[in-house]
Amino acid sequence: MNRRQFLAAAAVAAWSRALRAAELPKDVRVTRVVGFDLVSQRSKVAGKNARLDVHGDRATDRMLRISTNSGIEGIGNCRAEKDAAAKLVGTDPFSLYRADDRKFAGPLGAGTMPLWDLLGKALKKPAFELMGGKGTENVPVYDGSIYFADLLPQYADRWRDRFKEEIDMGLAIGHRAFKIKIGRGSKWMPRAEGDTRDVEIVNLIRRHAGPDVVLGVDANNGYDLAGAKRFLEQVAESKLAFVEELFPETVDECLALKQFIRDKGWNTLLADGETQHDLDFFKPFIARRAIDIYQGDMNHFGIDGILTEAAWAAEQMLQVAPHNWGSLGGYYQQLHVGRAIPNFYRAEHDPLSNKVLVADGYDRKNGVATVPNAPGFGLTINDKEFSGGVTVRFDVS
Repeated sequence: MNRRQFLAAAAVAAWSRALRAAELPKDVRVTRVVGFDLVSQRSKVAGKNARLDVHGDRATDRMLRISTNSGIEGIGNCRAEKDAAAKLVGTDPFSLYRADDRKFAGPLGAGTMPLWDLLGKALKKPAFELMGGKGTENVPVYDGSIYFADLLPQYADRWRDRFKEEIDMGLAIGHRAFKIKIGRGSKWMPRAEGDTRDVEIVNLIRRHAGPDVVLGVDANNGYDLAGAKRFLEQVAESKLAFVEELFPETVDECLALKQFIRDKGWNTLLADGETQHDLDFFKPFIARRAIDIYQGDMNHFGIDGILTEAAWAAEQMLQVAPHNWGSLGGYYQQLHVGRAIPNFYRAEHDPLSNKVLVADGYDRKNGVATVPNAPGFGLTINDKEFSGGVTVRFDVS
């Protein structure tokens, strides 16, 4: 990816001007807002990581359905509470769009996915086109579900085989890239024993997956700088594409690790940032190119925040890969961001599914995901499943 491709992100300003001149539907008003919890099932139990206990076999998205007098319905992730969402009722949702900086203002905060969905449906354009449309046609993805299966009691006697099975499960659903959790020695095992297990599992997975599969690791800050260097030396044969959250990020320590990687001649990228809650935190890292891949959380910062992070990163020829664990709606947001911007690395996939949210046209094959050209996010609700398959948190009209 060259500098011209990165700087193509600036072309979104031209799209903002074009959108400002577009004829949006007139007299559209929000008539109803329903907030609900959407529970999705994982294909397996996700075990512990370096910080948290067993993650289980399901996850919950907080969602909104926004109905309008025009018959258009916006669907998407949103953590806004009832009082905030109620402020939309009776308003023109498109009046909240700020074309100059390609963002939505208003009461929903970062949870603007349903508003982007409404805008796309009104203009009969996919959300990614409204966000810029400068990314790749098919979006690279990775399976982020390789947790500490060896510490689950049901696999205690056969954990090596279990990791092979989990890799095979990911390959079967179209993945060719995997992120492996490490950091057992920070909480769950004695330090030396846990570090040795981390190394063994990464090298085991590389041998099983073969040389062409992309592998990365995520320590959830379970190492320090010295330990990270020791770990990387011991898995050098596995040729990691990226390493994530090896230790709590500071500019100087990230630069030290990057220098260590360069001195070794490895092509490993440094990823970090999922635990941060303020975009401004990333500015000194971007200015000094201390991190290669920025991972602001998809649902915390929302589409507008991730696009801002990506624009900052593009100025220094850096990439973004939003953190997105435990969110099916966040996965679809990521894919549209990936189609919108040129400096997108990979989308994180948590293998979740449900019968309520219908997502035709989203497929994975050979490590990339297809994104439908349907208006908005191309998502619909199966109302038969909705009635008994979700918990409604509020319903205002």
